Amino acid sequence: MKPTLFILAAGMGSRYGGLKQIDGLGPNGETIMDYSVFDALRAGFGKIVFVIRKDFEDDFRKVVLSKYADKVPCEVCFQSLDKVPAGCSYNQERTKPWGTNHAVLMAKDVIKEPFAVINADDFYGKESYEVLADFLKNMEGKQGQYCMVGYRIQNTLSENGSVSRGVCATDANGFLTDVVERTQIEKKNGAIVYTENGVDTIVPENTPVSMNMWGFTPEYFGYVEEAFKLFLQQNGQELKKEFYIPTLVNDLIVAGKATCKVLDTPARWFGVTYAEDRPQFILKINELINKGVYPAKLF
Repeated sequence: MKPTLFILAAGMGSRYGGLKQIDGLGPNGETIMDYSVFDALRAGFGKIVFVIRKDFEDDFRKVVLSKYADKVPCEVCFQSLDKVPAGCSYNQERTKPWGTNHAVLMAKDVIKEPFAVINADDFYGKESYEVLADFLKNMEGKQGQYCMVGYRIQNTLSENGSVSRGVCATDANGFLTDVVERTQIEKKNGAIVYTENGVDTIVPENTPVSMNMWGFTPEYFGYVEEAFKLFLQQNGQELKKEFYIPTLVNDLIVAGKATCKVLDTPARWFGVTYAEDRPQFILKINELINKGVYPAKLF
């Protein structure tokens, strides 16, 4: 069975100022997701699942899904604030859903095979999909053997502002031992730092980071649901606290319930975190097209 690619496309797009998930950036209006799907298909993925917001379903189906209708099976699920396990409560003044791991939970009834999770607005590079597909193709029938694609932090920054990354530590065999979400990483005075409580901490340039490119087997959904119930018990009244993938993966590793292999990739990440990133993305895509990595028209 071929693995599934699960694309998190329900983000609010607040920093970018619009629905960047459906913004045409390629020479024929290709979105970042189009490049993700193209890379995934040639790496051996067999199905695409999107999680989106219900309020832009019509635009999403017209602009994105229509391109894939005869190329690959696709399914859509929806993330919303009120989709919580039965019996759980939360602060009714909250306005945003609960983050990336909550988005993953939305696909629990749709995905039954090994699957990858990616962000809709990140360009990961074809090599990353290749190593991820190779890993997941060997995971059918197995449990608790997860993976993430690790990028060196210097290859993942934006020139136009701070970024969020899962900063990782690994053991001698390349398995993840710790991942901590740092939400304000940028270059200052020639060094890469993250800022927390007003304090800057330097991060070595070769430190592996998570770009939210994960590989899981289906029992992960059960772990997510149970952890989300506990999260809501502890944080349900918070207005902005989010339920992150790296937090749960770290907890499962510490508890001995899972391992997570960090897959090396030579790819450079780039994306559109800020509106100012847009022209740089277009330039880089055109460079890859000129090198023959991508055709001028994907679909």
